[in-house]
Amino acid sequence: MHDPNPIDVAAKASGEPTFREVGVGPWAQTHPGEDRPDDPQSPNHDSRFDTVLLDEGDRRNVLDRYRYWSVAAIKADLDARGRHEFEVAVENWTHDFNIGSMVRTANAFQAARVHIVGPHKWNRKGALMTELYQHVENHPSIVELVECWKHRISGEIAAAQSQVAAIKFRMRETADAQSSSADAPSADDQAQAEGLAVQLAELEAKIADLQAARIIALDIIPGAVPMETYRFPKRCLMLFGAEGPGLSEKALELADDVVYISQFGSVRSINAGAAAAVSMHAWITQHAAPRL
Repeated sequence: MHDPNPIDVAAKASGEPTFREVGVGPWAQTHPGEDRPDDPQSPNHDSRFDTVLLDEGDRRNVLDRYRYWSVAAIKADLDARGRHEFEVAVENWTHDFNIGSMVRTANAFQAARVHIVGPHKWNRKGALMTELYQHVENHPSIVELVECWKHRISGEIAAAQSQVAAIKFRMRETADAQSSSADAPSADDQAQAEGLAVQLAELEAKIADLQAARIIALDIIPGAVPMETYRFPKRCLMLFGAEGPGLSEKALELADDVVYISQFGSVRSINAGAAAAVSMHAWITQHAAPRL
């Protein structure tokens, strides 16, 4: 029998590690005497709360504001608060754990969608259940994904342009009515005109972002642009491939830009899940305000 490792012995004797408790216990313990929010008769009734979690406690890896909420309620709230405008896609990775890691990171940075290209199943273990809160779509090929994404962008542009036309028509009607009236515009009329001008500016900015949307391949190939100098468009689809071979030739052909992460050691590439995380965070630093 081997003697125990002295480092292990010292570690156990130190009483470490001591970790803070994650999450909350049952509602009755954490909120003694308070009405349960899942009780329809309660004045603080809230349908977002999950009865089982209220009974058993909520130890999930979620923000405190989502404690005891159902999965559907959390996903709906993320949608309502507004997801970020970038999307990510992975092209048939050979290491399934990397896909799960990417889905988890996409949730952390609130990506609009995650696309998985190809027939292979992926191991959800690395996602730590975050795929439940994320929009994850599957595509049979990179061509089908790109076509779907471009059609959606075109549809959003057309919808926004239609809204712009409607607002301009209302603004012309208001202007004509005021020019034919001897009365000065009322405070309500001025407020309405200002509101329409704000809506118009927001829609025109949205259209500009949509028209500038690009497909970005993340790979190390000749002619690729270093991420450190690249300005990510607000609306984009990032493509990731397997760690060794990288993206397929078809994916590189369909991309508008190819970007690489500068590296300074001896290896050619970093872990594919890590590369996705670095890329998403690069977008965040350029377009998203800090948020707790």
